[in-house]
Amino acid sequence: MTIMHIESLTESPWHDWLSCSEPQLLHYYEPEQGLFIAETPNVIERALNAGYTPCSLLIDQKLMTPQVETIIARCGEIPVYTADDSVINSIQGIHLTRGVFCAMRRTPKNFDSAILQHANRIAILENVMNPTNLGAIFRSAAALGMDAVLMTSGCTDPLYRRAARVSMGTVFQVPWCFLPDAPHAASAIRMMQSEGIQAAAMALCDDSISIADDRLKNASRLAIVLGTESEGLHKETISACDYTVCIPMSHGVDSLNVAAASAVAFWAVCNSV
Repeated sequence: MTIMHIESLTESPWHDWLSCSEPQLLHYYEPEQGLFIAETPNVIERALNAGYTPCSLLIDQKLMTPQVETIIARCGEIPVYTADDSVINSIQGIHLTRGVFCAMRRTPKNFDSAILQHANRIAILENVMNPTNLGAIFRSAAALGMDAVLMTSGCTDPLYRRAARVSMGTVFQVPWCFLPDAPHAASAIRMMQSEGIQAAAMALCDDSISIADDRLKNASRLAIVLGTESEGLHKETISACDYTVCIPMSHGVDSLNVAAASAVAFWAVCNSV
């Protein structure tokens, strides 16, 4: 394989790719599937393990470690570019990176009921828009035993660079997909209930039960439903669920950040399963 050292990103397709917004990358080859950028060796390795196809690598030349060399060997005959960090940082907003990038082709992530076939603990995310929160939720889902993550179309994309990086690449390990387009998750919850899956809405309501309630731990199949950072869950979504659930708080605090709440909830409902 030829590794090409470049003095400017304009000598490679990376100038265009790193200048694109995430939605522009998503639609880069429309109507075919677009691109996403995997960043850091660990994230790239997990994307490769999940079967995603690499297109090109861009590497800060001082980060040519044995791990990176292994990644290069795994990627086959694709273009590999190295550059000084000052060259990589020449694109606005790139200076906060870890210096190893892989452009990869997307695969369809539309809803398929087969994702539920062997899933007993499921996370449903309704319009979670912050990529840092989404990445942290995926990391907790992977670490704490959730079997799948389903998202409304209002959620940010797990393959966006920041979300994948914050997740430490676990977006490539936990099965996930987007639900059919709807403003809320109520219809999807009713569909899952017909398959024997109970749903617990994380919400502050008068009838909320504790996340430690034995009914949740003992449910054979359960979905934890989490809402958007600002507004929480839609009323229709809460009404569709079997339970509304809260995390007991101290010192006058009424709620947690959605990513922190997800970790507590996932541990509570998976710990005895």
